[in-house]
Amino acid sequence: MINMNLHDNLTGIQHIGIPTNDIEETITFYKKLGFEIALQTVNKEADEKVAFLRLNTLVIETYENKAAKMESGAIDHIAIDVKDVESVYQWINENDMNTTKDILHFLPFWENGVRFFTIEGPNKEKIEFSQYL
Repeated sequence: MINMNLHDNLTGIQHIGIPTNDIEETITFYKKLGFEIALQTVNKEADEKVAFLRLNTLVIETYENKAAKMESGAIDHIAIDVKDVESVYQWINENDMNTTKDILHFLPFWENGVRFFTIEGPNKEKIEFSQYL
């Protein structure tokens, strides 16, 4: 069993995930609010255009999946920034909290990529634990 203080491993919100059916329209909207594009890329695994939009410390990840609900409650997930995603993953599994049975994933986003996994909270909210590499 891992001996870790989870509180000390979580450092804050990394981003909020919002699916979209039109990424250009979404980018234009958030740019009008003062956000700037921090990263724009393609998630080849999911075949989705992706943009990270930043306003000071707030980051929105929007991705064009053509399946956005287009209704209230359409935010898909909240991502929590962690120092050591492997330790958090092990702790989550040992505490029977891996409700999605997810595995650790890697995406080549940012300079060195990002590792993450997602669980589901008690209200069906998705919680992503994410570490920049």
